This record gives sequence, C-alpha cells and structure tokens, in this order.
Amino acid sequence: MFRLKTAFARLVRAVTRRLGKGGTTVPGRVLLKLDSGAMGRLAKRLEGGAMLISATNGKTTTASLLNGILERAGRPVVRNRAGSNMHWGVATALLDAGRAPGELGLLEVDEAWLPRVSEELQPRAFLLANLFRDQLDRYGELELIADRWAEVVADRAGRSAFVLNADDPLVADLGREREHVTYFGVEDDTLALPELQHAADSKHCRRCGHAYEYDAVYLAHMGRYRCPNCGRERPAPSVAAERVKLRGMDGTDVVLRLPDGERIELSFPLPGLYNVYNALGAAAAAAALGVESSHIRAALSSAAAVFGRVERLTVAGRDVAILLVKNPAGANEVLRTLTLEDDQVDLWLALNDRIADGRDVSWIWDADFELLAGRVRRAMCSGTRAEEMALRLKYAGIDAHVVDVDRDLGASLDAAVASSNGDGRPLYALPTYTALLELRDLLADRGVAGRWSD
Repeated sequence: MFRLKTAFARLVRAVTRRLGKGGTTVPGRVLLKLDSGAMGRLAKRLEGGAMLISATNGKTTTASLLNGILERAGRPVVRNRAGSNMHWGVATALLDAGRAPGELGLLEVDEAWLPRVSEELQPRAFLLANLFRDQLDRYGELELIADRWAEVVADRAGRSAFVLNADDPLVADLGREREHVTYFGVEDDTLALPELQHAADSKHCRRCGHAYEYDAVYLAHMGRYRCPNCGRERPAPSVAAERVKLRGMDGTDVVLRLPDGERIELSFPLPGLYNVYNALGAAAAAAALGVESSHIRAALSSAAAVFGRVERLTVAGRDVAILLVKNPAGANEVLRTLTLEDDQVDLWLALNDRIADGRDVSWIWDADFELLAGRVRRAMCSGTRAEEMALRLKYAGIDAHVVDVDRDLGASLDAAVASSNGDGRPLYALPTYTALLELRDLLADRGVAGRWSD
C-alpha cells in the first residue's frame, strides 16, 4: 500500500513539473495527506542517514556548497535542491531516497519546522548556522526558535553529530557540554566592525541575562564575545577562516583551517562575508562526515551561485546580479558587499509583503541602506510595497531624483535594465523572497533562466 502512495506522489510530481508548477511542494503535501508518517518511512531508505541544515540566512547556499563537496567525494546525495524546506518539501525530496548505496539525505529545513522534521527523520547530523530576526509575524521572537532548537538538540544528544556556528551566541550555546560537536567561525579581525550593528539580535547571555561584551563583531551579532558576569564565552572553532580578503562581487580569498590543523587556501567565487560563513559551515560539515580536504578545496574553489543568491544572468544584453534580501542582517551584508564596488551602482529593489515574506516589512528600517548614500546612480523600486522601499531610500540619504517606482515587476525590470545607456555597468537586483520567485518565473518565461525548481 505504501508503494502505491509513493508511486502516486511521484506521478503528481511529474505532472506538476510538466505543467511548469515546480513539483516541489504539491507531491509532498499529497503524500503526507495519504500517509502522515511517510517522511520517516522514506528516510529509512537512506543508507547514509540524514543531515538537516537549518539557519535564518544561507540555508540554500550552504546546502548547495556541501552538496558540491560530497559530489566531489563521490558520495550520493538526496536533497531538496529548490529550497522547498518545510515538511512537504522534505517529503517530496525523499521520494528519491534509496536509489544508491550509502546515500545521504542532505535536507534544508525551515527554522520553525526543524523540530517536527527531526522527530520524524531521526537524523545522524545537524548543521545549524545562524539565527536572526526574521518574519516576526510567523516565527515570533528569536528566543522562541532558539528554545525549540535547544529541545531538538537535547533530544538528539548522544545520537546525532552537530555542526554549529561558534560566532552566533544562540547557536553556539546549543553545543555546550555536549559530545560530537564541530564548531566553525571567523578568526580574522581585519573584518571586525567598529561596533555592534543596529540590526544585531542576540546581545545577552542566555545563562545569566547579562549583556555580552565583544572583542570583535563580524556580522550582526556574530563575532568573538564573552559574558563579563558568568564567564561564558565563544567556543573555540575547529574550522575557521583565518584570513579573508573580500573582493566585492568578484569573490573572496580565504584561508581555512580544518580540524586536523591543515590549512587550505582558496579563491572562493562567491562574494561577501555571509558567504564565507556559508562556506565555513559546509566545510565543517564535510569534515565531520570524514571528507578529505582536497575535495573541500576543489568544490569551494569552483562553487556556483544558486537560485537568486548572487546569481548572475544576462537580461536584454545586460549583466544582472540577483541578491536575495529578506531581513536586516542579510540585507546589511549585501549592502556592505555593494560598497566595495568601484563605481556608483544601479539597483532594482522589489519589496513584497506576502505571507512567505512576512506581512511586516518594518525590517527595512533596521537595514543600513545609509551605506549606499552617494553610491547609487539609479534605483528602481518595485513590488507590493514599492513606495515604502522608495521612502526608505530617501531617508537613507539617496537622492529622490535617481529613484523611480513601478509596482509591476516586469515593467520595472525592463526599465531598470534599459537605463544603462550601454555603458556595461551591471544591474543589482535585490528582491525579497516572493519577489525573487516571481522574478525567476518572469525570466524563465523569457527564456533567460530555468524554472526555479529545475
């Protein structure tokens, strides 16, 4: 009977893909409707077990980087490639489980869905990368997610391995006094910010409530911290970025230290410190899985951007770089990367307030758009909240005369692409999540890009 249910779900997937509907969500919904325990039953077909990857920012990129490393090492993987990371997306991905010996389920999981997916899959390992304020109308306060993650870790202690970000206090606390924990972090103080950012979220010790003191702040609340009251401090990472040179949109030069002390130098093609953290997480997870350093170096050196995460496309003859922005911490790192460009930049910003984005878009006022003051040649604001995005740019000190507004994504994109006057400058597209999906469908219809689920 279960075989018939999975066969029907696969048929649904084939039909939805043929209709251009993605095929990542509906098959899983159908399967779970037919059998609520289907995920657990399918996961038993994974000879290599499952590794769950969760974070507020960077899940899809980190999963892609780790997948690339495992492919280099010749390890078969099943994963939800399109980033459909709630339980129905995981169920859809697991329809492919059991096709190769030693297969590992490499599964990206939404922060709020991690407890349920963990309970059903009983994973061998977790990669937990960061927790930032995101979609307060859906998740609630950040500490609620941290508490749920702590329950997951306590439940799996002694049975699962954990790869954790030492630089994020909320995540680092999950592994304290536990076995089978691999920490990763940054150890290059040339990257340190002058002070804790306005968008920083985790500022107080969860053990005693006292404010942390930072010796170095790298990204939002992530850095080298300690509690002056109870003495709790950042754990020492066994996988670290010891030297980092950010080269703007051209990528990053990194020296990584692995758990055995070996150091690997690589020219990482993805830009920004946030992508260094994604690479660190992938390298640490690969090391925890026993992958050789040569595969880590080769895969990271040739990494490609994934759907909407610094993806570069040619639209009507113009280079367009797509950088997802969805919360203050992530947006700030994109803005920080753009400030490394030599010339003024052209922007297309699409702000939506649909359910998957979060109805509350007040987060844009916590993102430091002031970093772009004097650096913007033209900006086009689009999406359901285009006017609010334009207002935010005005208050950031960007000249209103260079900012246009058009809620229609297609028309606004065409206008932004055409505004270059043939001078060869790229267009930087900064959409929120549902705007990114709409943009991808629009470009797919034009034959510029594949469907987002491909």
